[in-house]
Amino acid sequence: MGNCCNDECGLEILRERQSGTLKAVLTINAVMFFVIVGAGLYAGSTALLSDSLDNLGDAVTYALSLYAVGLGARTKARVALFKGLLILLAAFVVIGQIGFKLLHPAVPVFEMMGIFSLLGLAANGACLALLWRHRNEDINMNSVWECSRNDIASNLAVLLAAAGVWAMASGWPDLVVASCLVILFLRSAARVLSAARTELHGTAP
Repeated sequence: MGNCCNDECGLEILRERQSGTLKAVLTINAVMFFVIVGAGLYAGSTALLSDSLDNLGDAVTYALSLYAVGLGARTKARVALFKGLLILLAAFVVIGQIGFKLLHPAVPVFEMMGIFSLLGLAANGACLALLWRHRNEDINMNSVWECSRNDIASNLAVLLAAAGVWAMASGWPDLVVASCLVILFLRSAARVLSAARTELHGTAP
């Protein structure tokens, strides 16, 4: 009886820790979405806009993860499946942005790209640090960790794009980096969807 109580108490503490972390990273990403999308529109940068879209997707993902914290393994797997579909949707939206830029070429404002990619890197670095201890706790937190790790890669890629736009005085580096982010999103979506399907099969009644 004592062990049962201890197990339940331990599980409740874990859920409270996860909830606290998710609330913090949700707030950070929601704020950063509005900041980065404004900067991306002003700079005319597809890579920066895709980065802002990533922040929006993460905010939704963290909200879903917060909802799933106290639920069973099968429900968490379903939530993870939905997160994978959101990442996939983000990839297709960026593809659309790239197509638009190819039809309407322009040189982005590299200063804005550089400043706000560094700001995003600092914010997402804080999120990654908060999520580090939760990354292997369950599929719900693992999928959140996957999204946060993608954010760091996105910020670094936008910073690289800004340097390329500055060096070449061309919008092509922005589009090349945006294309690389599409590949990153597609691979991440495939990993999350695969893990969710495996978990669903493993917990099937």
